[in-house]
Amino acid sequence: MNNNYIEQKKKSFLCFLAGGVKYAINTDNVLEIMKLPALDYPQKLPNSIVGLLKYNNFVINIIDIRFYLDIDVEPYNINNELLIVKTDEVIFGIVADKVTGLSSFDSANIDPMPFIDKRMIIDSLYKHNNETIFTINIYSIGNLLKQHEADFTDVDIHSLFPSDEYSLTIMRERTAMLTEKSALRLESSELHAQNKYISFNLNDDYYCISLDYVKEVLKDSTITRVPGTPVFIEGIMNLRGDYITVINLKKFLDITDTTQPENDKKPVIIIECNDLKLGLLTDRINELFEFQESKVDEISDSYYASEFVCKKTLYTLLNMDKISSDKRIIVTEI
Repeated sequence: MNNNYIEQKKKSFLCFLAGGVKYAINTDNVLEIMKLPALDYPQKLPNSIVGLLKYNNFVINIIDIRFYLDIDVEPYNINNELLIVKTDEVIFGIVADKVTGLSSFDSANIDPMPFIDKRMIIDSLYKHNNETIFTINIYSIGNLLKQHEADFTDVDIHSLFPSDEYSLTIMRERTAMLTEKSALRLESSELHAQNKYISFNLNDDYYCISLDYVKEVLKDSTITRVPGTPVFIEGIMNLRGDYITVINLKKFLDITDTTQPENDKKPVIIIECNDLKLGLLTDRINELFEFQESKVDEISDSYYASEFVCKKTLYTLLNMDKISSDKRIIVTEI
């Protein structure tokens, strides 16, 4: 493993909104993203913890970072999302308003905090296009959880959660599905697996690529079509001054398009492989997940690196080395 690869991994972040503020967490620490399920809430929990959740046979704390930062918390709804994260010693969940995607931070734009916070929840500031993103130090949060620190303003946690029957039914169903998936997981060492992937759909089939290659995920992108290029080249996009070729994966892989067009813009995964940066047009981005390498059956010399079943879903792992080295994808004349 070379130093460039290590550096790239350190700069890959998952961004999310909470209370109108954008935060980021290193993707190495993210296990899973899900819609907010129903939580348990014993009476003796400190107000920093909004509930408990059974996850992969562990009972984990669910927190809202705004309590640590003394920021008012608006009531939750069924559209809130939950990030399951890990340190070397603890797994816990963070409630978010919305996950906005993956991004690769340029170290030149990362600044240290201008003041010292006694809890050190905010690790640094990332500045981009007049926007400030606060990077979260989940190790500090993990230490606070182990210390059972509870010096927070008294808040009625129950009042933050929806109480109407429709919302409660939805959240209970999510918890039941999570329990079912947890029962199908492998031993707990899976949480420390080396292989991390981002999954997406092409039609109704599930595909994934190794997170090692992923630089960003863009949910709303403008793509400019280029005359005279192969049919599978969707066009080019301007990403902060870089012109990136966008590949329509279904056309590149000769997959018949069976989806109904919902809008003109579909999510694009920006990858970097073999010194080439590419955009991969997909139908829908699903989640980040981990899977043990020993469970993956290899397929040699193909655009498809392997197939495996995880959480009752069949995934096709794309061979990014093979795809990115295909000479047909290079736009040499515009």
